[in-house]
Amino acid sequence: MKRAAWTSCSSASLISIFLFVNFFCLIEPSFVSGVPQSNEGLCSLIVRPMGYPCTEYIVQTEDGYLLTLQRISNGRSALRGYNGPPVFLQHGLFQGGDTWFLNSVDESLGFILADHGFDVWVGNVRGTRWSSKHITLSEHERAFWDWSWQDLAQYDLAAMLSYVQTETNSKVLYIGHSQGTIMALAAFTMPDMVKMVEASALLCPISYLDHISSNFVLRAVSMHLDQMLLSLGIHQLNFRSKIGVEIMDSLCDGHVDCGNLLGAITVIRKGTFAKYDFGWWENLKHYHSLHPPAFNLGDIPESLPLWIGYGGNDALADLTDLKRTIKELKSKPEQLYIESYGHIDFVFSVKAKDDVYADLIRFLRSRGRSTSY
Repeated sequence: MKRAAWTSCSSASLISIFLFVNFFCLIEPSFVSGVPQSNEGLCSLIVRPMGYPCTEYIVQTEDGYLLTLQRISNGRSALRGYNGPPVFLQHGLFQGGDTWFLNSVDESLGFILADHGFDVWVGNVRGTRWSSKHITLSEHERAFWDWSWQDLAQYDLAAMLSYVQTETNSKVLYIGHSQGTIMALAAFTMPDMVKMVEASALLCPISYLDHISSNFVLRAVSMHLDQMLLSLGIHQLNFRSKIGVEIMDSLCDGHVDCGNLLGAITVIRKGTFAKYDFGWWENLKHYHSLHPPAFNLGDIPESLPLWIGYGGNDALADLTDLKRTIKELKSKPEQLYIESYGHIDFVFSVKAKDDVYADLIRFLRSRGRSTSY
């Protein structure tokens, strides 16, 4: 659906720079705009060279985006042709499906799950290196980037989960990190979406961001970086370009790990976890209300098993906000808390295999259909 031009926010809400980043500036560590890119896919570049089978699929969303899915149907020692329960991995902002394979084979969650007998499916949302196509639009057109994280949940996730369920004839075990968690929490409030999921593990879950402590984000919000860049006609931003480096230098000081923003996403609307805010007039047309309706976490079925991993050193998924999220859920999710972990440690730490993935796999085994490990 088309987005209205940027509007001034009401006194009751704060529009975060996160919307700008998620809406217009999706990049990823493995991609730099302006540099020639290989036409090869994630499977041939990263997965197969490590000795794993890997197949790629193209899925079309309801609004015309072409998304690439990767499937690693078994690990190095598993029986060929045997598929365990399907596990779907959804990356965070600035990332793509390669996120799950960037450490060594023995330290990357994607490889570890395959070696434990799971049928691993990897999602890539619109705008990432692996999903940069549309049936009519070019990624160089502004209209290609005319969407918000809400569309990632409503269209991208719906298309990908539906495809996996159809191919495997099974409900899906869902794992998301950061943006992948807010997509999931929104999607799980929708009956047609949540019925495709057997259980879900959320790494550094985000819905509310009232207590975010990242200096980078707070500075970007205070200087209205989103509106400033849009007024300059910039709808895609490469943070490794000259202007990108200058912006980063102006926002980051020597005491803040700005790389911790690699999982950052969404809109800060004070006190709400809500749908896209078009502004009063457009809200009336879309929602029949001046303000966008909130996603009700209480609509997530109590029967859906949840597992949450979070850290005490996370400047994005604050403990106070997370406690609010948990309180609003009907179910009581299993929880793994690691005091020293930050936002991206749950995916990239070389210690995550022992600190996080062992308990995560225990949870998945207890919820997935019977399989050999």
